[in-house]
Amino acid sequence: MATSPARIRSLYRSLLRELPARPLLASPRSPLHAHLRASFASDDGGDSSGACRRRAEAEQAVAYLRSQRQYATLVERYNPGMDMDEEERVRLTARRVGMNLPLGYKPEGKK
Repeated sequence: MATSPARIRSLYRSLLRELPARPLLASPRSPLHAHLRASFASDDGGDSSGACRRRAEAEQAVAYLRSQRQYATLVERYNPGMDMDEEERVRLTARRVGMNLPLGYKPEGKK
């Protein structure tokens, strides 16, 4: 079963969408982008088993990259204190339960 050129372009664009954004015309293509472009350009859209396997791998890569992006978004959303220092995390935790820290409060490690 041959895949249409439109489906191949769609798959290629899906892969590019999931890669980290790059400013336009600011720098040459990344090696990964160049490799993907060459791989898709060499794909003739034929019925060979190698072409079908490469398309299936590309679809799996798109699904994996999309899942990783969504995972990172969810981790940031549901763990907002991950990148905070301990003092800020303690202050926000106290505020969450309706308390304010005393003005002279210093964490045990700081003096």
